[in-house]
Amino acid sequence: MTKRVYADHSATTPLKKEVLDAMVPYLTENFGNASSIYLEGRESKKAIETAREQVAKAIGAQSNEIYFTGSGTEADNWAIKGVAYALAEKGKHIITSAVEHHAVLHTVKALEKEGFKVTYLPVDEYGMVSAEDVKNAITDETILITIMFANNEIGTIMPIEEIGKIAREKGIIFHTDAVQAVGMEEIDVEKMNIDLLSLTAHKFYGPKGIGALYIRKGVKIKRFIEGGAQEKNKRAGTENVAGIVGLGKAIELATTDIAGKKEKLSKLRDFYIKEVMERIPFTRLNGHPTKRMASNANISFEFIEGESLLLMLDMKGISASSGSACTSGSLDPSHVLLAIGLPHEIAHGSLRVTFGDSSTMEDAKYIADSLVEIVTRLRDMSPLYEDAVKSGRV
Repeated sequence: MTKRVYADHSATTPLKKEVLDAMVPYLTENFGNASSIYLEGRESKKAIETAREQVAKAIGAQSNEIYFTGSGTEADNWAIKGVAYALAEKGKHIITSAVEHHAVLHTVKALEKEGFKVTYLPVDEYGMVSAEDVKNAITDETILITIMFANNEIGTIMPIEEIGKIAREKGIIFHTDAVQAVGMEEIDVEKMNIDLLSLTAHKFYGPKGIGALYIRKGVKIKRFIEGGAQEKNKRAGTENVAGIVGLGKAIELATTDIAGKKEKLSKLRDFYIKEVMERIPFTRLNGHPTKRMASNANISFEFIEGESLLLMLDMKGISASSGSACTSGSLDPSHVLLAIGLPHEIAHGSLRVTFGDSSTMEDAKYIADSLVEIVTRLRDMSPLYEDAVKSGRV
Protein backbone atom coordinates (compact mmCIF):
# COMPACT_ATOMS: atom_id res chain seq x y z
CA MET A 1 0.00 0.00 0.00
CA THR A 2 1.25 3.50 -0.88
CA LYS A 3 2.20 5.44 2.23
CA ARG A 4 0.08 8.52 2.92
CA VAL A 5 1.62 11.94 3.49
CA TYR A 6 -0.84 14.53 4.71
CA ALA A 7 0.20 18.04 3.62
CA ASP A 8 -3.03 20.04 3.81
CA HIS A 9 -3.08 21.22 7.42
CA SER A 10 -4.49 24.62 6.43
CA ALA A 11 -7.64 22.81 5.23
CA THR A 12 -8.05 20.85 8.44
CA THR A 13 -5.97 19.08 11.09
CA PRO A 14 -6.35 15.68 12.75
CA LEU A 15 -7.94 15.58 16.18
CA LYS A 16 -5.30 15.22 18.89
CA LYS A 17 -5.72 12.34 21.32
CA GLU A 18 -5.56 14.67 24.33
CA VAL A 19 -8.40 16.71 22.81
CA LEU A 20 -10.54 13.63 22.14
CA ASP A 21 -9.90 12.38 25.70
CA ALA A 22 -11.11 15.72 27.08
CA MET A 23 -14.25 15.56 24.91
CA VAL A 24 -15.35 11.96 25.49
CA PRO A 25 -16.86 12.45 28.99
CA TYR A 26 -19.16 15.16 27.57
CA LEU A 27 -20.36 12.77 24.87
CA THR A 28 -21.10 10.02 27.40
CA GLU A 29 -21.69 10.34 31.15
CA ASN A 30 -21.52 14.17 31.40
CA PHE A 31 -24.33 14.74 28.91
CA GLY A 32 -26.27 17.46 30.75
CA ASN A 33 -27.77 20.52 29.08
CA ALA A 34 -25.77 23.54 30.25
CA SER A 35 -28.96 25.58 30.68
CA SER A 36 -30.32 23.16 33.31
CA ILE A 37 -29.87 24.02 36.99
CA TYR A 38 -29.42 20.45 38.30
CA LEU A 39 -26.00 18.78 38.73
CA GLU A 40 -25.58 17.44 35.17
CA GLY A 41 -26.36 20.87 33.75
CA ARG A 42 -24.01 22.64 36.18
CA GLU A 43 -21.18 20.29 35.22
CA SER A 44 -21.65 21.13 31.52
CA LYS A 45 -21.85 24.84 32.30
CA LYS A 46 -18.62 24.65 34.29
CA ALA A 47 -16.85 22.88 31.40
CA ILE A 48 -17.98 25.59 28.98
CA GLU A 49 -16.69 28.37 31.23
CA THR A 50 -13.33 26.60 31.60
CA ALA A 51 -13.04 26.46 27.80
CA ARG A 52 -14.00 30.12 27.58
CA GLU A 53 -11.10 30.96 29.88
CA GLN A 54 -8.72 28.82 27.80
CA VAL A 55 -9.67 30.65 24.61
CA ALA A 56 -9.43 34.05 26.26
CA LYS A 57 -5.96 33.32 27.64
CA ALA A 58 -4.75 32.19 24.21
CA ILE A 59 -5.52 35.54 22.57
CA GLY A 60 -5.08 37.97 25.47
CA ALA A 61 -8.81 38.58 26.05
CA GLN A 62 -11.19 38.41 29.00
CA SER A 63 -13.32 35.27 29.29
CA ASN A 64 -16.57 37.28 29.15
CA GLU A 65 -15.50 38.50 25.67
CA ILE A 66 -15.53 34.98 24.15
CA TYR A 67 -18.63 33.62 22.39
CA PHE A 68 -18.85 30.11 20.95
CA THR A 69 -20.13 29.56 17.41
CA GLY A 70 -20.68 26.62 15.06
CA SER A 71 -17.65 27.44 12.87
CA GLY A 72 -15.18 30.09 11.77
CA THR A 73 -17.54 30.94 8.92
CA GLU A 74 -20.36 31.64 11.37
CA ALA A 75 -18.02 33.78 13.47
CA ASP A 76 -17.11 35.86 10.38
CA ASN A 77 -20.76 36.24 9.41
CA TRP A 78 -21.77 37.28 12.91
CA ALA A 79 -18.91 39.76 13.31
CA ILE A 80 -19.58 41.50 9.99
CA LYS A 81 -23.37 41.43 9.85
CA GLY A 82 -23.71 41.98 13.58
CA VAL A 83 -21.70 45.21 13.49
CA ALA A 84 -23.19 46.35 10.17
CA TYR A 85 -26.76 46.08 11.46
CA ALA A 86 -25.92 47.55 14.86
CA LEU A 87 -24.19 50.61 13.40
CA ALA A 88 -26.17 51.12 10.17
CA GLU A 89 -27.56 54.44 11.40
CA LYS A 90 -24.01 55.74 11.93
CA GLY A 91 -22.79 54.70 8.47
CA LYS A 92 -22.87 51.95 5.87
CA HIS A 93 -19.27 51.71 4.66
CA ILE A 94 -17.10 48.62 5.18
CA ILE A 95 -13.42 48.17 4.27
CA THR A 96 -11.99 44.75 3.42
CA SER A 97 -9.38 43.23 1.10
CA ALA A 98 -9.52 41.44 -2.24
CA VAL A 99 -7.92 38.30 -0.76
CA GLU A 100 -10.24 37.53 2.15
CA HIS A 101 -11.76 34.09 2.69
CA HIS A 102 -15.15 33.62 1.04
CA ALA A 103 -16.74 33.62 4.50
CA VAL A 104 -15.89 37.34 4.58
CA LEU A 105 -16.23 38.21 0.88
CA HIS A 106 -19.62 36.57 0.43
CA THR A 107 -20.88 38.20 3.62
CA VAL A 108 -19.94 41.74 2.59
CA LYS A 109 -21.31 41.12 -0.92
CA ALA A 110 -24.63 40.11 0.67
CA LEU A 111 -24.57 43.38 2.64
CA GLU A 112 -23.96 45.33 -0.58
CA LYS A 113 -27.32 44.05 -1.81
CA GLU A 114 -28.84 45.63 1.30
CA GLY A 115 -27.38 49.05 0.57
CA PHE A 116 -24.01 48.88 2.31
CA LYS A 117 -20.93 50.17 0.48
CA VAL A 118 -17.78 48.03 0.47
CA THR A 119 -14.22 48.99 -0.44
CA TYR A 120 -12.13 46.00 -1.58
CA LEU A 121 -8.51 46.99 -1.07
CA PRO A 122 -5.93 45.63 -3.55
CA VAL A 123 -2.83 43.75 -2.40
CA ASP A 124 0.76 43.86 -3.59
CA GLU A 125 2.52 41.06 -5.48
CA TYR A 126 2.98 39.18 -2.19
CA GLY A 127 -0.69 39.41 -1.19
CA MET A 128 -0.04 42.07 1.45
CA VAL A 129 -2.59 44.76 2.32
CA SER A 130 -1.12 48.22 2.89
CA ALA A 131 -2.02 49.83 6.22
CA GLU A 132 -1.75 53.18 4.44
CA ASP A 133 -4.37 52.03 1.91
CA VAL A 134 -6.66 51.14 4.81
CA LYS A 135 -6.19 54.60 6.29
CA ASN A 136 -6.85 56.33 2.96
CA ALA A 137 -10.03 54.32 2.37
CA ILE A 138 -11.70 55.51 5.59
CA THR A 139 -14.62 57.90 5.19
CA ASP A 140 -17.09 59.51 7.59
CA GLU A 141 -19.41 56.59 6.78
CA THR A 142 -16.93 53.81 7.67
CA ILE A 143 -18.16 51.57 10.49
CA LEU A 144 -16.07 48.40 10.05
CA ILE A 145 -12.66 47.26 8.82
CA THR A 146 -12.30 43.51 8.28
CA ILE A 147 -8.86 42.24 7.27
CA MET A 148 -7.66 38.65 7.72
CA PHE A 149 -4.70 37.92 10.01
CA ALA A 150 -3.00 35.50 7.61
CA ASN A 151 -4.04 34.39 4.15
CA ASN A 152 -5.29 30.81 3.96
CA GLU A 153 -3.95 30.20 0.44
CA ILE A 154 -0.56 31.89 0.19
CA GLY A 155 0.27 32.29 3.88
CA THR A 156 1.02 36.03 3.86
CA ILE A 157 0.70 37.63 7.31
CA MET A 158 -1.02 41.02 7.27
CA PRO A 159 0.11 44.16 9.21
CA ILE A 160 -2.63 43.62 11.77
CA GLU A 161 -1.16 45.73 14.58
CA GLU A 162 -0.73 48.73 12.25
CA ILE A 163 -4.27 48.41 10.93
CA GLY A 164 -5.63 47.98 14.45
CA LYS A 165 -3.89 51.17 15.56
CA ILE A 166 -5.40 53.11 12.66
CA ALA A 167 -8.88 51.73 13.33
CA ARG A 168 -8.68 52.54 17.05
CA GLU A 169 -7.46 56.10 16.40
CA LYS A 170 -10.36 56.66 13.99
CA GLY A 171 -12.93 55.03 16.28
CA ILE A 172 -13.78 52.29 13.76
CA ILE A 173 -14.49 48.66 14.67
CA PHE A 174 -11.73 46.29 13.53
CA HIS A 175 -12.42 42.61 12.84
CA THR A 176 -9.85 40.02 11.81
CA ASP A 177 -10.47 36.52 10.49
CA ALA A 178 -7.69 34.74 12.41
CA VAL A 179 -8.78 31.20 11.50
CA GLN A 180 -5.35 30.36 10.00
CA ALA A 181 -3.30 32.26 12.58
CA VAL A 182 -4.55 31.03 15.95
CA GLY A 183 -2.06 28.54 17.35
CA MET A 184 0.49 29.53 14.70
CA GLU A 185 1.13 33.20 15.53
CA GLU A 186 1.32 35.10 18.83
CA ILE A 187 -1.93 37.03 19.17
CA ASP A 188 -2.76 39.71 21.72
CA VAL A 189 -6.08 41.39 20.96
CA GLU A 190 -5.38 44.24 23.39
CA LYS A 191 -1.93 45.06 22.06
CA MET A 192 -3.10 44.72 18.45
CA ASN A 193 -6.27 46.82 18.99
CA ILE A 194 -8.49 44.04 17.64
CA ASP A 195 -12.20 44.47 18.41
CA LEU A 196 -13.50 41.21 16.89
CA LEU A 197 -11.60 38.00 16.09
CA SER A 198 -12.85 34.78 14.47
CA LEU A 199 -11.34 31.33 15.04
CA THR A 200 -12.23 27.67 14.58
CA ALA A 201 -11.02 24.54 16.37
CA HIS A 202 -10.32 22.21 13.46
CA LYS A 203 -7.40 24.36 12.25
CA PHE A 204 -5.44 23.63 15.44
CA TYR A 205 -6.11 19.92 16.09
CA GLY A 206 -9.56 20.37 17.61
CA PRO A 207 -12.96 19.09 16.45
CA LYS A 208 -14.91 20.33 13.43
CA GLY A 209 -18.19 22.17 13.91
CA ILE A 210 -17.08 24.52 16.68
CA GLY A 211 -15.64 28.03 16.51
CA ALA A 212 -15.52 31.19 18.55
CA LEU A 213 -15.84 34.94 18.18
CA TYR A 214 -14.00 37.39 20.40
CA ILE A 215 -16.09 40.53 20.92
CA ARG A 216 -14.32 43.30 22.80
CA LYS A 217 -16.38 44.58 25.71
CA GLY A 218 -18.32 47.65 24.60
CA VAL A 219 -18.58 46.76 20.90
CA LYS A 220 -22.14 47.16 19.63
CA ILE A 221 -23.22 44.00 17.80
CA LYS A 222 -26.57 42.43 16.98
CA ARG A 223 -27.30 38.90 18.19
CA PHE A 224 -26.88 36.32 15.44
CA ILE A 225 -29.40 33.56 16.21
CA GLU A 226 -32.79 34.01 17.86
CA GLY A 227 -34.37 31.48 20.15
CA GLY A 228 -32.75 31.33 23.57
CA ALA A 229 -30.56 33.09 26.10
CA GLN A 230 -27.38 31.09 25.51
CA GLU A 231 -24.00 32.82 25.13
CA LYS A 232 -25.03 35.76 27.28
CA ASN A 233 -28.21 36.18 25.25
CA LYS A 234 -26.26 36.82 22.04
CA ARG A 235 -26.24 33.45 20.23
CA ALA A 236 -29.17 31.11 20.82
CA GLY A 237 -28.97 27.32 20.66
CA THR A 238 -28.14 24.46 23.00
CA GLU A 239 -24.40 24.47 23.48
CA ASN A 240 -22.16 21.89 21.81
CA VAL A 241 -20.50 21.10 25.12
CA ALA A 242 -18.12 18.39 23.87
CA GLY A 243 -17.06 20.57 20.93
CA ILE A 244 -16.48 23.57 23.19
CA VAL A 245 -14.40 21.47 25.59
CA GLY A 246 -12.40 20.20 22.62
CA LEU A 247 -11.81 23.73 21.33
CA GLY A 248 -10.61 24.84 24.76
CA LYS A 249 -8.18 21.95 25.16
CA ALA A 250 -6.92 22.28 21.57
CA ILE A 251 -6.22 26.01 21.81
CA GLU A 252 -4.44 25.50 25.12
CA LEU A 253 -2.15 22.90 23.53
CA ALA A 254 -1.68 24.90 20.31
CA THR A 255 -0.52 28.05 22.09
CA THR A 256 1.85 26.42 24.58
CA ASP A 257 5.01 26.67 22.44
CA ILE A 258 4.29 28.72 19.33
CA ALA A 259 7.94 29.71 18.88
CA GLY A 260 9.07 26.08 18.91
CA LYS A 261 6.34 25.05 16.48
CA LYS A 262 7.21 27.87 14.06
CA GLU A 263 10.90 26.95 14.16
CA LYS A 264 10.17 23.31 13.27
CA LEU A 265 7.64 24.06 10.56
CA SER A 266 9.64 26.84 8.90
CA LYS A 267 12.60 24.46 8.52
CA LEU A 268 10.38 21.94 6.72
CA ARG A 269 8.77 24.67 4.62
CA ASP A 270 12.08 26.28 3.61
CA PHE A 271 13.67 22.92 2.75
CA TYR A 272 10.67 21.97 0.61
CA ILE A 273 10.57 25.34 -1.18
CA LYS A 274 14.32 25.22 -1.91
CA GLU A 275 14.11 21.67 -3.27
CA VAL A 276 11.17 22.44 -5.55
CA MET A 277 12.39 25.82 -6.82
CA GLU A 278 15.93 24.57 -7.54
CA ARG A 279 14.93 21.28 -9.16
CA ILE A 280 11.88 22.34 -11.18
CA PRO A 281 12.18 25.21 -13.68
CA PHE A 282 9.37 27.72 -14.36
CA THR A 283 8.10 27.83 -10.79
CA ARG A 284 6.96 30.78 -8.68
CA LEU A 285 6.63 31.08 -4.91
CA ASN A 286 3.35 32.80 -4.05
CA GLY A 287 3.04 34.90 -0.92
CA HIS A 288 5.49 36.98 1.07
CA PRO A 289 8.98 35.41 1.22
CA THR A 290 9.44 36.09 4.96
CA LYS A 291 6.17 37.45 6.42
CA ARG A 292 4.33 34.18 5.87
CA MET A 293 2.90 31.32 7.89
CA ALA A 294 5.59 28.88 8.98
CA SER A 295 3.58 25.96 7.60
CA ASN A 296 2.65 27.37 4.19
CA ALA A 297 4.27 26.85 0.78
CA ASN A 298 2.24 27.87 -2.26
CA ILE A 299 4.05 27.37 -5.58
CA SER A 300 2.86 27.84 -9.16
CA PHE A 301 4.07 25.49 -11.88
CA GLU A 302 3.84 26.83 -15.41
CA PHE A 303 2.40 24.77 -18.29
CA ILE A 304 0.31 22.39 -16.13
CA GLU A 305 -3.15 22.17 -14.55
CA GLY A 306 -3.47 22.05 -10.77
CA GLU A 307 -6.23 19.42 -10.88
CA SER A 308 -3.99 16.94 -12.72
CA LEU A 309 -1.19 17.68 -10.27
CA LEU A 310 -3.43 16.97 -7.27
CA LEU A 311 -4.72 13.69 -8.73
CA MET A 312 -1.23 12.41 -9.48
CA LEU A 313 0.02 13.45 -6.04
CA ASP A 314 -2.92 11.58 -4.50
CA MET A 315 -1.90 8.46 -6.44
CA LYS A 316 1.48 8.78 -4.76
CA GLY A 317 -0.19 9.05 -1.37
CA ILE A 318 0.17 12.83 -0.96
CA SER A 319 -2.73 15.00 0.18
CA ALA A 320 -2.35 18.65 -0.80
CA SER A 321 -4.50 21.46 -2.19
CA SER A 322 -4.74 23.74 -5.20
CA GLY A 323 -6.32 26.54 -3.19
CA SER A 324 -8.41 27.04 -0.06
CA ALA A 325 -10.33 24.05 1.26
CA CYS A 326 -13.68 25.66 0.52
CA THR A 327 -12.90 26.10 -3.19
CA SER A 328 -10.95 22.93 -3.92
CA GLY A 329 -13.88 21.59 -5.95
CA SER A 330 -13.99 24.66 -8.17
CA LEU A 331 -12.39 24.88 -11.61
CA ASP A 332 -12.11 28.67 -11.38
CA PRO A 333 -8.64 30.03 -10.59
CA SER A 334 -8.07 31.27 -7.06
CA HIS A 335 -9.24 34.86 -6.46
CA VAL A 336 -6.18 35.29 -4.24
CA LEU A 337 -3.72 34.33 -6.98
CA LEU A 338 -5.50 36.56 -9.48
CA ALA A 339 -5.36 39.43 -6.96
CA ILE A 340 -1.56 39.18 -6.70
CA GLY A 341 -1.31 39.51 -10.47
CA LEU A 342 -0.98 35.94 -11.73
CA PRO A 343 -2.49 35.26 -15.17
CA HIS A 344 -5.22 32.59 -15.28
CA GLU A 345 -3.04 29.90 -16.82
CA ILE A 346 -0.36 30.18 -14.11
CA ALA A 347 -2.89 30.52 -11.28
CA HIS A 348 -4.45 27.24 -12.47
CA GLY A 349 -1.14 25.43 -11.97
CA SER A 350 -0.65 26.26 -8.30
CA LEU A 351 -0.14 23.89 -5.39
CA ARG A 352 -0.55 24.65 -1.69
CA VAL A 353 1.39 22.42 0.68
CA THR A 354 0.90 23.05 4.39
CA PHE A 355 2.86 21.17 7.04
CA GLY A 356 1.73 20.28 10.56
CA ASP A 357 2.76 18.76 13.89
CA SER A 358 3.22 15.26 12.46
CA SER A 359 5.15 16.36 9.33
CA THR A 360 8.76 15.24 8.95
CA MET A 361 11.74 16.16 6.79
CA GLU A 362 11.25 12.79 5.10
CA ASP A 363 7.71 13.90 4.16
CA ALA A 364 8.97 17.20 2.73
CA LYS A 365 11.59 15.37 0.62
CA TYR A 366 9.09 12.78 -0.59
CA ILE A 367 6.70 15.52 -1.75
CA ALA A 368 9.51 17.39 -3.54
CA ASP A 369 10.82 14.21 -5.20
CA SER A 370 7.31 13.28 -6.31
CA LEU A 371 6.72 16.74 -7.75
CA VAL A 372 9.89 16.57 -9.85
CA GLU A 373 8.62 13.35 -11.43
CA ILE A 374 4.98 14.44 -11.80
CA VAL A 375 5.64 17.93 -13.17
CA THR A 376 8.08 16.50 -15.74
CA ARG A 377 5.48 13.95 -16.86
CA LEU A 378 2.66 16.50 -17.07
CA ARG A 379 4.77 18.98 -19.02
CA ASP A 380 5.73 16.28 -21.49
CA MET A 381 2.00 15.97 -22.23
CA SER A 382 1.33 19.71 -22.26
CA PRO A 383 0.81 21.55 -25.58
CA LEU A 384 1.65 24.78 -23.75
CA TYR A 385 5.03 23.39 -22.78
CA GLU A 386 5.56 22.11 -26.33
CA ASP A 387 4.86 25.61 -27.70
CA ALA A 388 7.32 27.10 -25.19
CA VAL A 389 9.99 24.63 -26.37
CA LYS A 390 9.36 25.48 -30.04
CA SER A 391 9.53 29.22 -29.32
CA GLY A 392 12.89 28.76 -27.63
CA ARG A 393 11.64 29.88 -24.20
CA VAL A 394 12.51 26.51 -22.68
